[in-house]
Parts: sequence; C-alpha cells; structure tokens
Amino acid sequence: MKNRVYVCHTYYHVYVACLKELNLPASQRKNADLILSTMSNDFGDLAARAENCGLFENVYMFDEKEDITFPQVMKYHKNHGNLILNLIARMKYTKLLGKMQTDYVPVNFKDYKDVYVFCDSDPIGYYLSYKRIPYHALEDGLDCISTYDTARYDNRGHFKLKAFLASLNLIFIQNGWAKYCIDMEVNNISVLPYPCPKYIEKPRSELVDGLDDDAKNLLIHLFIADMDEISQKINTSKDKNKVLLLTEPLCSLDVREKIFRDCIEQFGTIPGEESIIMIKPHPRDLLNYHDIFSEYIILDGKFPMEVLNFIPNLMFRRVISVFTVVHSIKFAEEIVYLGEDFMDNYEPPEMHRQNEAI
Repeated sequence: MKNRVYVCHTYYHVYVACLKELNLPASQRKNADLILSTMSNDFGDLAARAENCGLFENVYMFDEKEDITFPQVMKYHKNHGNLILNLIARMKYTKLLGKMQTDYVPVNFKDYKDVYVFCDSDPIGYYLSYKRIPYHALEDGLDCISTYDTARYDNRGHFKLKAFLASLNLIFIQNGWAKYCIDMEVNNISVLPYPCPKYIEKPRSELVDGLDDDAKNLLIHLFIADMDEISQKINTSKDKNKVLLLTEPLCSLDVREKIFRDCIEQFGTIPGEESIIMIKPHPRDLLNYHDIFSEYIILDGKFPMEVLNFIPNLMFRRVISVFTVVHSIKFAEEIVYLGEDFMDNYEPPEMHRQNEAI
C-alpha cells in the first residue's frame, strides 16, 4: 500500500502539500503522490517541475468534472419548494455526482494509507463518499472558513438535520461534515465562527518555520518557472519604494478592472515617497493585466504569493489585498487589507457576509 496522496485544485494547495512533505524526515519523502485537478485551474508546466523536485513519487492530472457537465445530475439540482422533496433530490444528486467521476479519477484511492483533499466541496469529495473512502480534508485557503464558512452557508436552514444526513452518507457536506471525512485540517480554530467536531489545528506558520534554506530554495524553483525574470522585475528601480497589488478573481472582468484601478488610485501612492506599482495576478485571475495595466510591472501569476517570503532580501514598502489573507506575508513593511467594506462599493453587502441565521 502507498503512503499518501494529495488532491490539489490550486497552486496554494500544492504549496501546502509541499510544506507538509518538507516537514517530514528526508527518509520519508518521495513516498507521496500528487494529483492536480484541472477543473478550475491551469497548472501550466507545474506537473513536470513537481515530478522532478524530489518530493513526490508520481504526479497525476485529474480531469475532474463539474456537475453541470452531466444533465442527468443537474436534473436533481432544482428547488422543489419543499424540504423533504429537496432532500430526496439531493440524496440522488450526491450519489450520482460521485459516480459520474469514476471514469476520470486517475488513481485507485484505496491504494493509499492517507488521502488528503483540499476543497472537498468539489466533486472529488462526492466521489470519495460515493466510494466510501476515508480521507483527510484541508482548508481551501488560509483561514478562509473564518470569512466564508461554505458548509454552513451552502446548507443554511435546517443545518443540524442536513449535518445528520451527511453523517449517514445520505447527502454530502464539505469541510468536516461528511461521513468519510476523518478530520478537517485548519490553520487557526480560534478565528472560526462555528465549531466542527472534526476540526484539527495545524498552523501553517509551524510548517514554514520548519523549512531550512534548501527547502525554501526548492519551493522557489518549483513554483517560479523563470526566477531570473522575476528578480529582474523586482529589482527594477531600486531607489523607488515597491508597492505590490495582489489581485483576485472577483466579480466580472470589467468590474474587476475597476476594483484594482481603484486600489491603485486610492492606496498605490505613499505621500512624500516615490513608488513603483507591481501587480501579482492571482493564479485563477483571467484578466489580461499585461495589456490592461501595461503601465505597471506585472509579475508572473502562476505561483502562490507565499513563495515571495522565501526570496532573499525581498521587501515591499506596501502590499495591497482585498480578500487575500495577509497573515503569512513577511515581505512587506505595511499591509493594506481592504475586506468586505471596500467590496460593498462593487457588490451587494450580503454577498460578502454570511447569514447569521444559519
């Protein structure tokens, strides 16, 4: 039986998987496999670099399919206006969505001692529950449940009843509520608004603190395909203060452009200081920053921003973030976190705040 496998949907997921492997004794490394889901992210040539980095034995691509791919699944994804009818339809939806992944899953998960899944709300969670395969869940992003508890929000109204049905594997609920979810690894339990008996705390800072220089260098070259280009851009205009804007796949593309132009206009300049604006696109952000924001320096978007912590002597005067959690940033003198109040200017406030009645 193989040791471990990680199912990742984003660059950040791969980053955390690497942190976990790098905190193991060297003799225990390369006993894990990595699975990259192509459902919501373009990993480019990361798979090839991951195969050669020395941490993973095998790297697989997973053509994970959304529910909308299957009309026979979507016919159960309707509101019947009645709790009982909705739950019956959901039971059928849960099993069928899991079953429909069978032809696309690249490995036999029963071959592994431990299965780790980031974002089990995606179809992989339904598949593992359909196959009755125990797995460990990990939070999708750093402290993301503190701002948006998707399990509670997606199941608002009669949550206790739905959680009970999930514990019987009749329906599926993500983030620690599914029957075959062994536990749910989070960064900081104290910031989470609602409890879950399967939460276990594993601070990301502890994993980072466990890295030596060789491990940090491995991460830099794993995630940054062209380090020379990144270094050249970062070192441009050394005498100016560098202001870094972290983008996110928010709203529609035209609204997104306005959001980040407003970020630059309101927070991109520091009074009495000469600054240069750099933009780090989110890996899933499809806005063409090279063309639309051509007056600024655009960094490569296909790596998790946490890797910037490991580049020697890198320091930005200011980093601007809307929703990206900034606790792990060590490469900034000042951090501007805008959050829900800022986004109220672009979307209805209820879109950024959970319903307290859940």
